[in-house]
Amino acid sequence: MKQLTKSLALIAASSGVVLGALTPLTASATNRPSDALRWTRCEGTGLDPRQRCATVSVPMDYADPHGPKIEIAVSRIPSENPAARRGVLLLIPGGPGGDSMNDPSEKGQQLPRKVRETYDLIGFAPRGMAPSTAVDCGIDQRDLARTTLLPWPAADGSVDANMAAGKRISEACARNGGELIRHISTLNEARDLDRVRAALGERKVSAWGVSYGTYVGAAYLQLFPGRTDRIVLDSNDNPDPVLGERAWLAAFEQGAEDNFPEFAKWASAPGNPHRLADTAAEVRPLFLRLAAHLDREPIPWPGAGPEELNGNVLRQSMLDAFYDPDDYPALAELILAARNGTVPPAPAGALAAVLQNVTAVLAATVCNDVDWPGDPAVYREGVATSRAAYPLTGGMPRNAMACAAWPWEPKEAPVHVSDRGPSNILMVQNERDPATPLSGARKLREALGRRAVMVVNDSTGHDAYLGNGTACGDATVSRFLATGERPAQDVYCR
Repeated sequence: MKQLTKSLALIAASSGVVLGALTPLTASATNRPSDALRWTRCEGTGLDPRQRCATVSVPMDYADPHGPKIEIAVSRIPSENPAARRGVLLLIPGGPGGDSMNDPSEKGQQLPRKVRETYDLIGFAPRGMAPSTAVDCGIDQRDLARTTLLPWPAADGSVDANMAAGKRISEACARNGGELIRHISTLNEARDLDRVRAALGERKVSAWGVSYGTYVGAAYLQLFPGRTDRIVLDSNDNPDPVLGERAWLAAFEQGAEDNFPEFAKWASAPGNPHRLADTAAEVRPLFLRLAAHLDREPIPWPGAGPEELNGNVLRQSMLDAFYDPDDYPALAELILAARNGTVPPAPAGALAAVLQNVTAVLAATVCNDVDWPGDPAVYREGVATSRAAYPLTGGMPRNAMACAAWPWEPKEAPVHVSDRGPSNILMVQNERDPATPLSGARKLREALGRRAVMVVNDSTGHDAYLGNGTACGDATVSRFLATGERPAQDVYCR
């Protein structure tokens, strides 16, 4: 999901008020296991032969628990040592629009053996995502471009095209998304996870949530604190109780600024075959000049999704590359080609059906979670302010998504993350993360208070644990998952 969610995590209220309002919707979830799950061979290639899949039936609308049901697909690889088994480890994916169905076979197998012996590894596809009961809005092909889904404004800062695209996407979802599109939200994903817990016959669950999955994990922690064991939140969203996913989008401003100096050092290093400049200080103005030039004179790019390399495609490519420093060479090659008036070979695109599904779930989640302004003036002002203060991201992080024209109001207030609950959370965070910057992670750390301890890695990129973090951070998280041992206070890993 990482490739699809690169481009793509609450109104103010006291904890008691929010949790009290949610109680009627969650009262039907009990600790009693449901009917035994029917585990069958998983579809797909390259999977661990031990992985099996099943489905869990959940209410489409938790306010109507006896109404229509939908299916949540789950996957499992059992503990490698039943005698050492503690329980299950939910692998909560990023997104919105990601799934972890293959994660027990893939990233789960990167876990140390002692962790794999401690838990059954559990993946799932969130509501709306295939192979769970899926949604598809039938969005116009032109509106599936990455530089439309993340709302890059026009070269002159205009948001008119973004407002028009948002209206088309929203109308398509209203026309084709069915009833389920109205019930896709972070809170409902957390409720679905508790139904999965019950179906597995577990009194408590442990979890490893990544990126947007940290917000889903935080929602679960608020709704079902007594049903949590060891919780790892990795690459953490800002849980702003007013802005919701608008804060998730705005995070790219600071994320790009935090990461660009590392790219500039790499791109100016002697001996680098992709060297862009003699000094790091020259790389930023070079990039900004090139983006502005491409705004004025885009280069045709036959076969590529955008069909032309313009300034916004270059800026989006920068954000994509910052997720993993291993992708720096691809960004440098794009910059070098564009400076010569050419383009590299067209990158492979996502399958149309997958992109439609991901886009529908993304739109539904960010729009159903919290209300977005509908007035274009709000976005014009935000874009102008952002372009002046954060030129690398060109105003995109404060622009209008489809939510500006979403036809439905949020059904409930988003969860308000609080410090009430068990102290069983370990956060892990890279210091330089483009999508979930340290500044936002600190907001979540502050909201969780004594419940959490945070490990900050002196590292660059997204995905901190077993990804772009540090050996120190990886060891700390692995030890916590395997033994429950957690640092007494926040730590910094070099």
